Amino acid sequence: MNTEAKCMTWEQVAHWREQARTEGHRVVMTNGCFDLLHAGHVSYLEQARGLGDRLLVALNGDVSVRELKGPNRPVNLEWDRARVISGLACVDAVVIFPEKRATRILSWVKPDVYVKGGDYTKETMDRDERAEVEASGGEIHFLGFLPGRSTSQILERSKEG
Repeated sequence: MNTEAKCMTWEQVAHWREQARTEGHRVVMTNGCFDLLHAGHVSYLEQARGLGDRLLVALNGDVSVRELKGPNRPVNLEWDRARVISGLACVDAVVIFPEKRATRILSWVKPDVYVKGGDYTKETMDRDERAEVEASGGEIHFLGFLPGRSTSQILERSKEG
């Protein structure tokens, strides 16, 4: 499948999710900015994919990345980020969402498994996201990060030369 076909609208992802459910597949969803793809992202996404049969990445849109990360971000625009993420073999679908939090897309997709990074716990993750996943019967998993691999660290090192 080409990368463009993996980048879906909300309506397409709803159909994709229903087809996966009909076929008995376990759908895993994670979300994030994925601004500069690095080894930490790839490791995280491969681990997330290992928790089910299909992996959907919900990508923060440009406006929400600015709200979350500051005025100089994103480095790469949402469509470019979606195309890069969709190029990974472990990723089955990508959808862009405009909000800072994934609550609305979680209610739309109703994943079997929702994956968050190891910097979160059930107590510290967004309460509305947690409630949405739990209300639809989904599981929440937290995955660790590769040490020293983050977009912010990469950008800092690039400033230092």
